[in-house]
Amino acid sequence: MDARFAAESQVTVTTTVNGELRTFTAPAHRTLLDALRNELGLTGTKSSCTEGECGACTVLLDGKAVNSCLVLAAEMDGHEVVTIESVSRDGVTDLQEALLKEGAVQCGFCIPGQVMSAEYLLSHTPEPTVEEIRSAMSGNLCRCASYNRIVNAILATSKKRVSTGE
Repeated sequence: MDARFAAESQVTVTTTVNGELRTFTAPAHRTLLDALRNELGLTGTKSSCTEGECGACTVLLDGKAVNSCLVLAAEMDGHEVVTIESVSRDGVTDLQEALLKEGAVQCGFCIPGQVMSAEYLLSHTPEPTVEEIRSAMSGNLCRCASYNRIVNAILATSKKRVSTGE
C-alpha cells in the first residue's frame, strides 16, 4: 500500500448537536450519519441504504431535513444538527403518539427518519394537505408499508397542534 494512504486524514469538527456544542475528530471521509453514531454515540439516527434513497437517516441540518448519509461530517463544522434524540428528549411526542395510535409503527426502523421529516414539514406547513404530506414524506421508505397510517398520524398531529396553538 502506498505510504500516502497509510495514515487516514482526520478532521476536527465543532458543531452544535441537539443544542449542545460538540467537538470531535473523525476520518475526513466520515459521513454525518456515521459521525453521529460512532463519534457522538447518537444511534437513534438509523443507517440503512447509505445512498440517500430511504430516509432512515434523516436529521435536521441548520433546520433543513437532510439525509445524513449524504453529508460529510466535515461539512457540519459550525452548523447545527438536530437528531431524533433531541425531538424525543422529553418523552414521546404528540407525533410519535399519533404514529402509535394509527398503528404506523410496525418494525419501527424507519420511524426516526419519518419523525424528523414530518417535524420538518409541520414546522414549515402547519396545516398540510394529504398531497403535501405525501410529497414531503416521499423520501422516506417504510418496508412495512404503513404509508397511509403515517399520513393519517401526521394529519392528526397537524389538527391537534393547530387546535391547541402549538
